[in-house]
Amino acid sequence: MKCIARRDMLGLFTSVAGAATMGLPLVGQSKKGDPVTGRKLRVVVAGAHPDDPEFGCGGTAALYADLSHEVVILYLTRGEAGIHGKSHEEAAAIRTDESQKACKILKVRPMFAGQIDGSTEINSTRYEEFRKILEAENPDIVFTHWPIDTHPDHRVTSLLVYDAWKNSDKKFALYYYEVVTGFETQHFYPTDYVDITATEARRRAASFAHVSQRIDHWYPVQDLISQFRGNESGHKYSEAFVRHVQSSYASLPR
Repeated sequence: MKCIARRDMLGLFTSVAGAATMGLPLVGQSKKGDPVTGRKLRVVVAGAHPDDPEFGCGGTAALYADLSHEVVILYLTRGEAGIHGKSHEEAAAIRTDESQKACKILKVRPMFAGQIDGSTEINSTRYEEFRKILEAENPDIVFTHWPIDTHPDHRVTSLLVYDAWKNSDKKFALYYYEVVTGFETQHFYPTDYVDITATEARRRAASFAHVSQRIDHWYPVQDLISQFRGNESGHKYSEAFVRHVQSSYASLPR
């Protein structure tokens, strides 16, 4: 049996991963717009709290925005329970301002779904409210939390998006992102990667715009995840996603 050196194996892995990524329909194959239709895409990144979308999908959101697509970050809550010693109203005001600054860095539009941090709900009323929000945006692609996650607000967000997707007859492409994998996101095995090397600095800046949070504690973990996903896909930094098996393929940026 022929032995394969570790260096040769790494080169082979990188080539295979790169080929798999190249097989996707990629926005970057054209200068502007969708490579198939040439039209602008409507992209929504849904997250439970201010800083979640920036961590898990900020680089990808910035790439879409740079390609002149319309990108919305939809926060389920305003982070009301996220600042020790502050009332819900005080924390919401602070974290809303931080979210707006982060979105400006990424060149995307912020929206808030109106639920309360730490008290998010899933019921018929909440499903209907969230469906109406997404329907109004008429997205082509939605990114959201992976449903197997230690944080209950993350799970709620994921299920609200899933319900809206299912009840729209799966009209938009549905992708899941990871946040602090191992500690929060669990059992996450990517199907798709986006090279965010060009926008990683903006993702970092958008994340650190949330100055009320312990970003210096959490971001190094997310940074290692991005480097690891980059190694998997043959890039310096990548964000990884799971496409729902019944979802259409999206035009992922490159």
